[in-house]
Amino acid sequence: MNATRLVSSLAGLGRLAVAFSGGTDSALVLAAAVRALGPADVLAVTADSASLAATELAGARAIAADLGVRHLTPATGELAVPEYAANGRQRCYFCKTTVLTTIAGVAAAHGFRALATGTNADDAVDPFRPGIRAGDEIGVHTPLRTLGLSKPDVRAIVRSWGLAWAAKPAAPCLASRVRYGVPITPATLARVERAEAVVRAFLAGRRP
Repeated sequence: MNATRLVSSLAGLGRLAVAFSGGTDSALVLAAAVRALGPADVLAVTADSASLAATELAGARAIAADLGVRHLTPATGELAVPEYAANGRQRCYFCKTTVLTTIAGVAAAHGFRALATGTNADDAVDPFRPGIRAGDEIGVHTPLRTLGLSKPDVRAIVRSWGLAWAAKPAAPCLASRVRYGVPITPATLARVERAEAVVRAFLAGRRP
């Protein structure tokens, strides 16, 4: 039932771009859009940002290719925004404003006026989500949130569709690992990415 509701909700949006992080939530929106509209009328756009781990970008490319949709990866300049780089409590607002504005511009240039994200109902429960506020101000669609679909609902739909990435773990942006007040720099994000790669290799029983 939830899967049917999701596909139906997207069918009326026309040509749709998805702000695609490569995570399970935005991947579900992308897959549902393909079912609703067909791959030719769906565009995946992933922000190629210093805060996105290389493994996540590679994973996003693989999912988009598997779904048969065009995938664009524009560079985003949030690190050049002083309020983002300062890493205050509103960091996510300035990040999402920059990233989603860039993605919306790229999508519109390719004929996709509607833009959706993978924000789910659980995300919206937290009253302090400045990134969600930024998306609302820009006017993006949030079909999972609108339909009240939680993270367990998302994973259930993905499993029911037999998609290979159903069990993909959450992977917040690299900047989310940095304590508020510690400036965000390319070097800081690179250190976080290297450290997490070592941890993943260790947990997988491999030498880094």
